[in-house]
Amino acid sequence: MPEPDAPSVDSPSDYASIAGRRIGLDVGTVRIGVAASNREATMAFPVETVQRKTGFKDRDQSDIDRLLSLIEQYEAVEIIVGLPRDLQGHGSKSVKHAKEIAFRIRRRLRNAGVETPVVFADERLTTVAASQALRASGVSEKAGRAVIDQAAAVEILQSWLDSLALARQRENDSPN
Repeated sequence: MPEPDAPSVDSPSDYASIAGRRIGLDVGTVRIGVAASNREATMAFPVETVQRKTGFKDRDQSDIDRLLSLIEQYEAVEIIVGLPRDLQGHGSKSVKHAKEIAFRIRRRLRNAGVETPVVFADERLTTVAASQALRASGVSEKAGRAVIDQAAAVEILQSWLDSLALARQRENDSPN
């Protein structure tokens, strides 16, 4: 079971550029929620929900192509993939799906000569938080199904961005 990565001022993307958009992915068995950050990497927003097409033994299909297109469109400097875990920190069966999508994205980027980091973030309770946020904003459960994956991707990415900001603040506050 892979461990989630931790945002850090030493993450590979920060060597190239402190600022830059990040893409967050909430990988499910049916859909993949996509979120992006602003260039300052302080705020996450929903992008779209991509229908899952690629199975474990399939060649890359339109879902992987669409994700790569979004990564290019947003000029992402880092890709954050939610790592599904239960409250005790154990991986759920969906971990395989998240790892598979991350592997395929990483491979396709490298084959294209792009070294954008693809990292894992702990996504515990992000779907619960996303559901509560949608309900609180007046979105019906039926309408929420269409955007819940995007909202979960926003939760994953925003948590990553907040942790990254904290790591940067600690780095700036430490005596040199």
